[in-house]
Amino acid sequence: MSIVSLATGDPTCNLSDLQALATANNFTIQPNSANETAFLLFANSFDATCQAVQNLPKYHDPRLEPLQVEGGERTYYRPDEIENPLNGWAHKTTLRLPGAKGVLAGKTIGFKDNVSIAGLPLGLGCSPALLKDGKHPISTIDATIVRRVLEAGGTVRGTATCENLSMFALSYTSDSGVVHNAWLPGYATGGSSSGCAALVSIGDVEEARNSGRDGRKYELGEGLDMAVGGDQGGSIRLPAAYSGIYGLKPTHGLCPYTGIASLNPMIDHCGPMTRTVEDTALLLQVLAGYDGIDIRMSPESPLRENVPDYTGDLSAWIAKKKEVGEWTPTTSAKGLRIGILQESFQAPGLSEEVRSTVLAAANRFRTLGADVKTLSIPLHAHAASIWTVATRPQMPHFIANNPPDLLTHPLPDLDPSFPTQDFFDNLANRNPAVVNVLMNAAHIQQRYGPALVRKAHMHAWQLRAAYDQALEDFDVLLTPLNPTVGPRHPKGTVKTEANPHGRSERVMELFEPAIGNTLNTCGLNVTGHPALSMPVGWGRVGDDGEGRLPIGMQVVGKRFGEGMVFRAAKAWEVGGRWTDS
Repeated sequence: MSIVSLATGDPTCNLSDLQALATANNFTIQPNSANETAFLLFANSFDATCQAVQNLPKYHDPRLEPLQVEGGERTYYRPDEIENPLNGWAHKTTLRLPGAKGVLAGKTIGFKDNVSIAGLPLGLGCSPALLKDGKHPISTIDATIVRRVLEAGGTVRGTATCENLSMFALSYTSDSGVVHNAWLPGYATGGSSSGCAALVSIGDVEEARNSGRDGRKYELGEGLDMAVGGDQGGSIRLPAAYSGIYGLKPTHGLCPYTGIASLNPMIDHCGPMTRTVEDTALLLQVLAGYDGIDIRMSPESPLRENVPDYTGDLSAWIAKKKEVGEWTPTTSAKGLRIGILQESFQAPGLSEEVRSTVLAAANRFRTLGADVKTLSIPLHAHAASIWTVATRPQMPHFIANNPPDLLTHPLPDLDPSFPTQDFFDNLANRNPAVVNVLMNAAHIQQRYGPALVRKAHMHAWQLRAAYDQALEDFDVLLTPLNPTVGPRHPKGTVKTEANPHGRSERVMELFEPAIGNTLNTCGLNVTGHPALSMPVGWGRVGDDGEGRLPIGMQVVGKRFGEGMVFRAAKAWEVGGRWTDS
């Protein structure tokens, strides 16, 4: 079809529109010229092409069509404060397949509120005022991981609160308010998968109460057996560490991200958050494997039928060690090569309490029979800077739900409205990190241009190679996670009669507690290595030091080497679970 025939309808672009298009591209077209006539025709031809696609009916890939659940209709509700005292729930439902059987049968699972579950709102932790139609869209697709959980017999109980647009490392920026730590309400759960961590950790708190180790009597509400969080810079691992559960950022491209709101495909990860190593391995086995849609997956990503039997492999390894008498508090880690990453213990802001607790946990591997050595990766000290510059310029593009350059399946109905003055006014005193990302992206574009971003991408390869080389000599690397134990929620985020929305008037009150939280985590998002947050001890909190909150340790493995990470974590537990300390 020719340009002329496409443009024979009523023109939608006039000369003023044409000149505006030229100005947007930093040039002008001579008025009353042949060029002006030709390019006006081109503009109207292109608009006719756009209208042709605009008029097509909506299409969803059938692999994402909602599964038929028990009862047929999918319903949901927003629980009130009495039912949801920690504010961990975004929306509750009950979805399972008829006659559900499978490895997750009897397990309850929740998803971070940036995951598409057909029939439920996609909340993103943000105000509906940030969306063009002023309301959260109701998802019309099931994310790949939702379908897999249902097909494995799991019961989907709903979505868990997440931090505003998934961009904060602590748990007080969600539009619905603070998410309380189940171990100590009033303190941070960690973010951005904050609700996931709070709801999963309820089980451990209840167990402590039932055993008489914790005599406090505040309300917890319903918890979850498992959850699936998202992680672009630490958003699974940090809340897991603050909350005393296990949280795995799998190898990049192992678990499909299809149907989940993106911050940047280079660093988008989703993964399990559970109370045990075994459940983490089990849920990973359900989630993992190529889905044929996600651009984050590569030739290294296993097909579904080739996903390792993580639970079976772990059980077989333990059985073999038991057979030779090595599953003991002095030999369970025999044969493992453990590396303590020196630079990770030098991160600015790391408290002495966290440093000493994680070092003691790392050194426990010696008593368990492992070969433990300290190693140095100097580039680790620059990992956060590399992550920031390599990924930040593209974040506004993906926050807006713009599709990437490669074919994928975007979220069908999500249409954020930014940047505007209303956008700034809504977020500056709720989650200033989002505004900061937009400002940073503009800063790089205006002052440095794409050359700096290209350089950061090349250094990301260098950082990956540095970790890869270290993991030739070690089975896993160990680092701290949360730089301090969970801090109190800032006063300005607590809802009162005078401040019913919990909106702080002081930006630094919100921002300062989160500074440096991702220094040991975000670099692994650009390199793609698997990293597990595992709880290893307690830290003191409160003015009198009488409160206590969990401390986590990060276990890093080779890319697609999750099995070894599970072995190391399980061997450590033979010396006693963290709750026993």
